Amino acid sequence: MMAVLFSEFRLRDVSFRNRIFVSPMCQYSATDGVPNAWHMVHLGSRAVGGAGLVMVEAAGVSSEGRISPYDLGLWSDAQRDAFAPIVQFIKEQGAVAGIQLAHAGRKGSTDAPWFNGGGAVAESNGGWQPHAPSALPFTAAHAVPHALTKTEIDAVVQQFADATRRAYAAGFDVVEIHMAHGYLLHEFLSPITNQRTDEYGGSLENRARLPLAVAKIVREIWPAERPVFVRLSATDWVNGGWDLGQSIQLAQWLKQLGIDLIDCSSGGLAADAKIPAAPGFQVPFAAAIREKAGIPTGAVGLITEPAQAEQIIVTGEADVVLLARELLRDPYWPLHAARRLNVDVAWPKQYLRAKA
Repeated sequence: MMAVLFSEFRLRDVSFRNRIFVSPMCQYSATDGVPNAWHMVHLGSRAVGGAGLVMVEAAGVSSEGRISPYDLGLWSDAQRDAFAPIVQFIKEQGAVAGIQLAHAGRKGSTDAPWFNGGGAVAESNGGWQPHAPSALPFTAAHAVPHALTKTEIDAVVQQFADATRRAYAAGFDVVEIHMAHGYLLHEFLSPITNQRTDEYGGSLENRARLPLAVAKIVREIWPAERPVFVRLSATDWVNGGWDLGQSIQLAQWLKQLGIDLIDCSSGGLAADAKIPAAPGFQVPFAAAIREKAGIPTGAVGLITEPAQAEQIIVTGEADVVLLARELLRDPYWPLHAARRLNVDVAWPKQYLRAKA
């Protein structure tokens, strides 16, 4: 019997060869936001390795929307053009190509993890003043962000719109809007980071105003035959913060706007949050949002074993699984998982001699 993990999954007119997706993972290896040979090999090898979707890491919709000066971006045509051959190669290997569009908010202007421990980058060293809904730094060691004006909020929406158009021109099949991990759109959602008193703060409807405006314009621009994902942090893991109940409501609103799948993560907003990380610890979020919002979901978080991934899909807890660190350790995890689950999948012809 065919493992459900390796069954076709379809959203709109896009067909994924299996339900194993590459989670977006920052590589901190770009110059001026432009992808290079590292990204071609990193992303291309996961496509060769059999994943159904290869999702490019968070790409800043503006230069100040990057996490670090070394992040990818999609605010220029040079970046768009450099993505095109990478997208083409991913597709040639039978995978679907996706990209996550992001704005880092108050967590921007930080270093790569292997420089300065990922600490803040001063403006004198090529950093910038980060932006946020309210002037609250991520930690005492981070810069105090600039609280966005209403005009600047409108500009953020336009930046997501422009990046969406460039993603289409580069040939991507899927775009994902990053509303998780303590970045700008998550900062607007959470009452911990959003202390505004205007129409963008206070009630859930107000806090969701910017994220929903972004989702609306991205869905309107993105071709009707191609899906749009949203990554959510289902909870801040902090009392009084963003939680699963609010995530379910937001997912219902996103579904009404035509969003196709919720990529269910958690945390990232509060530096001191106590997160009970364990294998599959975020899967219940995907299950709850799938059931209560009636929208397809992706499960993430310490999914490492083929039987574990298969069980998540078989039991209906999620429609797909997204792997991150496990796919860093083993780009060919899907091919190895198929063997473990006794599924015969196609290998690249160049590697057939190793299949036996």
